Amino acid sequence: MSVLTNLLYIAASVFFIYGLKMLGRADTARRGNLVSAIGMLLAVVATLLVGGLNLVWVAVGVLVGAAIGAVAAYRVKMTAMPEMVALFNGSGGLASLLVGWAEYHRALLTPTFTAVAIFFAVLIGGVAFTGSLVAFGKLSERLPGRPILFPNQHLYNAALGALALAFGAMFALAPDTVGGYLAFALALLAALVLGVTLVIPIGGADMPIVISLLNAYSGIAASAAGFVLQNNVLIVAGSLVGASGLILTSIMCKAMNRSLTNVLFGGFGAAQGASAAGGAQGEVRAITADDAYFLLEAASNVLIVPGYGMAVAQAQHAVKELADLLEENGAEVRYAIHPVAGRMPGHMNVLLAEANVPYEQLVEPDDVNPTMDAVDVAIVIGANDVVNPAARENPGSPLYGMPIIDVDRARTVFVLKRSLASGFSGVENPLFFKENARMLFGDAKGTVSQLVAAFKEALRDAA
Repeated sequence: MSVLTNLLYIAASVFFIYGLKMLGRADTARRGNLVSAIGMLLAVVATLLVGGLNLVWVAVGVLVGAAIGAVAAYRVKMTAMPEMVALFNGSGGLASLLVGWAEYHRALLTPTFTAVAIFFAVLIGGVAFTGSLVAFGKLSERLPGRPILFPNQHLYNAALGALALAFGAMFALAPDTVGGYLAFALALLAALVLGVTLVIPIGGADMPIVISLLNAYSGIAASAAGFVLQNNVLIVAGSLVGASGLILTSIMCKAMNRSLTNVLFGGFGAAQGASAAGGAQGEVRAITADDAYFLLEAASNVLIVPGYGMAVAQAQHAVKELADLLEENGAEVRYAIHPVAGRMPGHMNVLLAEANVPYEQLVEPDDVNPTMDAVDVAIVIGANDVVNPAARENPGSPLYGMPIIDVDRARTVFVLKRSLASGFSGVENPLFFKENARMLFGDAKGTVSQLVAAFKEALRDAA
């Protein structure tokens, strides 16, 4: 490998690290994305400078990949971005798997170290690939969102993982033999099955954590593929993705007050029927948009809590317009973002950034909860589990112990929902029956637009 290629790889790695650091803040995230993209461009150019590549096949790959990406970017809705991210993770895992497999075919007589790297690229890549497909199926509701459990599932998964490692050891010791190839094929099959059986027992409410964990898997698999190809920039980039994914997974587990072991093996949501049986009861107080307007018009402190329902309704722009009118009316407006709101990490942050909501107005639960008693109106838009007071009040609830946004302590709560149905976790929400809660039934975008129209009409009358 030439000196120029290595220098370009080092420069690309530096761009990746700085870009990742800038992605950690909303006000520098766009520049961080650009810096990372420049790093990737340098890495691609450096790779193309390596001799012996068949540039025709490279060009074919670029054209096919660009066409698929362009069609997907054009057709996929914002609400489907979590499914899209799941497929991206799966694509990364599949790419590492294919790199390992192809390199094995290219040189059957490989050193033991390379054979071990090939095995881990295939094992982790295979788990990330099929696991991401299952996550995609759950997020897109092509598969049941509830945990799918069967007897002795954990023992079965442990045995399958042990078998995969045993086949990997057999392969690494004799990769150039028929037995070695058979062991490789069996390890590959075990990895693909393990990806499915590891994700199907995970409930829909845990999907944000699973998405970040699968992202970490795809990064680790890419790093292993870097060792296979002896490509420094792929090792660095894969390690960065793997480490950041694991850190994000840890943060999200903390946000739900649960361990990663509990997420992976707890079967959260399987007992939703039992929880529902002891669920909340009481009177639901519905309210019209006109009545809600009068309460908002008198409010001086408003808190907006967005959730997946806002994404489905594409209501973020209408919400921003309502917030602007509230501020014009003299109210302080903030947005409370729970780390696991939506279907993927940062889902709500992306939607609000699309609507140009100032980053300074976004607050985390730990910051807003101590001030909740001073909030005149809390507007919950399609969020359910992250505001469920059962997590604080009911030891029998599956959500018990999970930190939430305490909107039930606000003076008045508007809950914008289509119905009283439970959230993605399947756990009923006693918030709907609280004395200070008012239900605004309907499509979130339509309801918020009615509130906006009421404010504009009042402004016209006052002019």
